[in-house]
Amino acid sequence: MCLAIPAVIKEVNDDGTAIVDVFGNEALVDVSLIEDPKPGDKVMVHAGAAIAKVDEEIWKESYEVWKQMLEAMGMLGDGIEEQATNTST
Repeated sequence: MCLAIPAVIKEVNDDGTAIVDVFGNEALVDVSLIEDPKPGDKVMVHAGAAIAKVDEEIWKESYEVWKQMLEAMGMLGDGIEEQATNTST
């Protein structure tokens, strides 16, 4: 079993990578495992790679679980509330 983090694609690069938003932070991830990545796509990221596109409902459910866990651990940074309310980013 693996854990994947919900992210939103912000920009797709020609080299098979993309900039994603992960809880208000930008990360560079490999998107070669998903079909036709586009800005705005909701994805699950594991070990530096987007492993699946997901629909809005699945994405929000995963996002809320991760948010609760990060809050409990005191690891939640600024910007998360904006992303939670604006998932079209």
